[in-house]
Amino acid sequence: MKKSIGILSVSLLLSVSIAFSQVKYPVIENIIKEATQNSQLKKLAHELTDGVGPRLVGTPQMKQAHDWAVSKYQSWGVSAKNEKWGEWRGWERGVSHIDMVYPRVKSLEGMQLAWSPSTNGKSVTAETIILGNASDSLAFQKWLPSVKGKFVLISMNQPTGRPDYNWQEFATKESFDKMKAERTVETAAWRSRISKTGLSNRNLALALEKAGAAGIVASNWSSGFGVNKIFSANTTKIPTVDISLEDYGLIYRLTESGVNPKISVRADSKELGLVPTFNTIAEIRGSEKPEEYVMLSAHFDSWDGGTGATDNATGTITMLEAMRILKKVYPNPKRTILVGHWGSEEQGLNGSRAFVEDHPEIVKNIQALFNQDNGTGRVVDVSGQGFLNAYDYLGRWLSPVPVGISSQIQSNFPGSPGGGGSDYASFVAAGVPAFSLSSLGWSYGNYTWHTNRDTYDKIVFDDVQNNAILTAILVYMASEDPAKTSREKSILPISPRTGRPSEWPVPRSPTRKGGVN
Repeated sequence: MKKSIGILSVSLLLSVSIAFSQVKYPVIENIIKEATQNSQLKKLAHELTDGVGPRLVGTPQMKQAHDWAVSKYQSWGVSAKNEKWGEWRGWERGVSHIDMVYPRVKSLEGMQLAWSPSTNGKSVTAETIILGNASDSLAFQKWLPSVKGKFVLISMNQPTGRPDYNWQEFATKESFDKMKAERTVETAAWRSRISKTGLSNRNLALALEKAGAAGIVASNWSSGFGVNKIFSANTTKIPTVDISLEDYGLIYRLTESGVNPKISVRADSKELGLVPTFNTIAEIRGSEKPEEYVMLSAHFDSWDGGTGATDNATGTITMLEAMRILKKVYPNPKRTILVGHWGSEEQGLNGSRAFVEDHPEIVKNIQALFNQDNGTGRVVDVSGQGFLNAYDYLGRWLSPVPVGISSQIQSNFPGSPGGGGSDYASFVAAGVPAFSLSSLGWSYGNYTWHTNRDTYDKIVFDDVQNNAILTAILVYMASEDPAKTSREKSILPISPRTGRPSEWPVPRSPTRKGGVN
């Protein structure tokens, strides 16, 4: 390994772009024409997010999505298959209905969490109780019997339902500062309340269940108007539901003031046993170097609070559209073009890790991999992931990208290798030049990432179209490049934590049997 040559940014890429500006690429002209004049993105997004819906690993909708993708590729003349890599707890979401029935009747906005136990077609009605503020774990154990037959509120009651940007726009500085100070104190107090139980979040849920609670009620607010993050239940027998900040605050305040509200919860679901899990793999076979590969990459699964639109239907349809276009305008690539639609990324990059582990013959010959995951926005960062010479070949491949797209992109070379976060990291760990096509935010972290509002209407199709064009051009250029990409790694910087040089991430094995403990 050679010493890093430092930071090279978008200015270098633009200079390369200018130098090559006179070069004509008929295939690239046809890519842009097909993408802009015959876009299939809205149709693909509708079929996937509205038709199939969310794609939680182990659900029938996940398998339906895999079959849909294979069928779609085959309709375009692209070879595709579903490749089994493991098994997961099978579960199917049913009706969630949550009502306050005392002191008045009000339907509450909320849903059961993923893999929540079912109420078996019945409604469970009970009073609510706030998680006890015990002095220590022994005191908590003495308090536990009080939950019997009640729904336990386990989340902090937020002092405001307005996100900070709304306060910044309208509040006086004194009022905003006061709210933040009060929130900080209340947050610390609630964390202390949880800590003093002596239990992890999972074990706390199980303890409440064992003590006879009717169910668990949470509110995982995502710091925006109307948004909650929806993850998985920790209970095995009683329902776990998440309700909106507004409705949770209502129930919490009524409980705190001694009104003893009652709620009624119906949370239907089906346990399906262990079911197979898949990756969808599609291929356009190379004509000159068929044993070398250029890969497109996006995880296919999602959480199921919304429909997984920006996490990660947008990455999925970017890769589908790029493959469709390439098959039409570049049907005989020099290198084989592969796409991986990975399963169970949300539970730990499992699908892509399985592919890396199962296909060393492909992994060793990947020219480059391009992954898109983090939202609907146009790509604004393509960095080197610690590969010493990435600036050279990425610079060449970006050179013919339309300036309206390339001028948006910041780059850091050689950068540092990603250790996680999305599926490109599974390949980087194996030494593959794998790159994240990182997107502009569009309030992704608060409003759509793993939330109940991650739906079709949040997709910005002009940006996704740009990403499909960018991806198709990068794949074409990587396939045509006469040189094989260098995998030489840069010397990583000193870790401030250890005082020693940082280490390249190592490949990790996937969870092949998930959701069973």
